[in-house]
Amino acid sequence: MFVDILFVVITAFIAWHGLTWRDEAGESDTVRLLFGAIALLFCLRVLFVDIFRVF
Repeated sequence: MFVDILFVVITAFIAWHGLTWRDEAGESDTVRLLFGAIALLFCLRVLFVDIFRVF
């Protein structure tokens, strides 16, 4: 259970960083958006399936 919570916290931070990162010109990077979205999917999957046991 501790590992699941740690995984959710780390992937949530990665998702937040990847989805909100901008360069000096205010543009977002496609690769960071992609990996941020993937991290968000993994974060939500572990949160709802392994921790909350919704599905």
